[in-house]
Amino acid sequence: MDTAIDAVIEIFTWVGFGAGALLAGVALIAYLLDGTWVPVRAVVEPTEHGPVVRWFGEDGGVNEAPLTPEQVRAVGSAGMYDVFVRRGWANSMRFTHGSPLVRAFALLAAGFLGLGVVALIVSSVLLFSRG
Repeated sequence: MDTAIDAVIEIFTWVGFGAGALLAGVALIAYLLDGTWVPVRAVVEPTEHGPVVRWFGEDGGVNEAPLTPEQVRAVGSAGMYDVFVRRGWANSMRFTHGSPLVRAFALLAAGFLGLGVVALIVSSVLLFSRG
């Protein structure tokens, strides 16, 4: 029975550290590919195709992006709203500074690394308690 428990803990350790490191690498690559997002003040305007937000870009031109139903609920009846736009890209905006995809990969990596640490601690405790 002790051998089976040791094997399961060993598997959790390797899977935790391996998957955690892999997902941390994926999170880093996704973070680098996400680019630079800067805050701007955007005007919310109704159009025939639904509400849009418009803002002035770095080049002085007006950019716009349509709002999804979730974003419309978040904006409510505000005439202006703070958004984040991607530097160097026209008509690209989001409501959060950080990417939800990068955050998901980072949290998943932290969870797997936590599993690896817990399994390593349990393995060490079992090793010294049997001796």
